Amino acid sequence: MTTNAEWGPDPNLTYPLPGYRRLCFLKNIIKNPNIIVGDYTYYDDLDHPENFEKNVRYHFDFIGDKLIIGKFCAIASDVEFIMNGANHCLDNFTTYPFEIFGHGWQKVQPDSEYSRGDTIIANDVWIGYKATIMPGIKVENGAIIAAHSVVTKNVEPYTIVGGNPAKIIRKRFPDEVIEQLQKLSWWDGEAAKITAHLEVLASGNIDKLRELSSDGLV
Repeated sequence: MTTNAEWGPDPNLTYPLPGYRRLCFLKNIIKNPNIIVGDYTYYDDLDHPENFEKNVRYHFDFIGDKLIIGKFCAIASDVEFIMNGANHCLDNFTTYPFEIFGHGWQKVQPDSEYSRGDTIIANDVWIGYKATIMPGIKVENGAIIAAHSVVTKNVEPYTIVGGNPAKIIRKRFPDEVIEQLQKLSWWDGEAAKITAHLEVLASGNIDKLRELSSDGLV
């Protein structure tokens, strides 16, 4: 009889690799309620994974923006997320935030909102070493962010971007395959079903993917 131990690691484990404390399943160390992380997403840090929240910069409670990261993402060391607290108003003659200091300066209010909304990293996204994600960015399923990139625009599904500012390097697969992967949404499947189809998911066999897509996984 198949046991849970054969369906992959427990997503509620903090350190899924025995004896290795640099890599963690990220959701299990997060303390900030405005950071939401899905199952099996891991963070690997050259020093200690507790550094992750330190690298979510300018994340102030009074703004209320969220960092939302999906399932099965791989996040390398020193990746930084710049949140909306770093934004200054661009519409006024000065970008200086007088109003936050009070003492008579609070009468000045910006004409436009500072916040660009939540930062959203979808599922099965790989973010390389020391990449920086700017406020309000959405990185879609299956995307790859190259090391040291600065992401200033949304990233489409299964697209590789790199550079400063990050630009499209290439799509990982033809549009037809990307559409099938999006429809399949394998990351939402039960652990047992994902495990049963690993030989397809961890391959580049398009014919096998078509068969799996027709049968469904979720």
